[in-house]
Amino acid sequence: MLRVQSLSSYYGNIQALRGISIHVGYGEIVTLLGANGAGKTTLLNSICGLITSRKGNIFFKDQDIINLSAEKIVRLGISQVSEGRQLFGELSVLDNLMLGSYLHRRNGKKQMQKKLENVFNIFPILKERQKQPAGTLSGGEQQMLAIGRALMAEPELLLLDEPSMGLAPKIVNEIFEIIKRLRDEQGTTILLVEQNVRVALKIADRGYVLETGRAVLEGTTEELLENKEVKRAYLGKGYKEIWE
Repeated sequence: MLRVQSLSSYYGNIQALRGISIHVGYGEIVTLLGANGAGKTTLLNSICGLITSRKGNIFFKDQDIINLSAEKIVRLGISQVSEGRQLFGELSVLDNLMLGSYLHRRNGKKQMQKKLENVFNIFPILKERQKQPAGTLSGGEQQMLAIGRALMAEPELLLLDEPSMGLAPKIVNEIFEIIKRLRDEQGTTILLVEQNVRVALKIADRGYVLETGRAVLEGTTEELLENKEVKRAYLGKGYKEIWE
């Protein structure tokens, strides 16, 4: 579904990605691992058209999208849930969800209601809270709303940036179960950035390890779990507990 080839991206004159190449297959959950500053968020933002890339290619379903606007990329079927959620706190839950479907606002009320019901089926708490200001939700509920808003655009590829940030362990497990269901039950392909390596590897099919804007390691979940450097840097002695 997604192929990134020899991509280089910059913040001004500072190079953040250095010829990185990754791919994501249809129906996969692929995770990006790496320390802060490794280039994970920059890669997501480059795919979404939020950062201009100077070299390389980004193919989505065989179409090169590297020079397309963020709006056109969303229309093609890619949505991102940004780090920090980026909700409109003073607007209601319902209004935040409707904004996620802004580019499809001409589809009619019946289609919009169908999208809402899909989100409410996945996140029943949002239906209960739909008239409540988004800023008054708990951290976990806000993350659910951010994901729900992205789903309103009916993405084929969902990019998730640090969905566990600031959440209690119990809520993290709940969020990741939902992410897995999105792939298993709705067929959504997912590219995931996550500092919590244990929960990321628990649901991912494959992963990449990024360092200073390069992909230095690629493998299946099993291969990454058995890699000595991954164990040392990210998992520690109790890494097998992720399967418990």
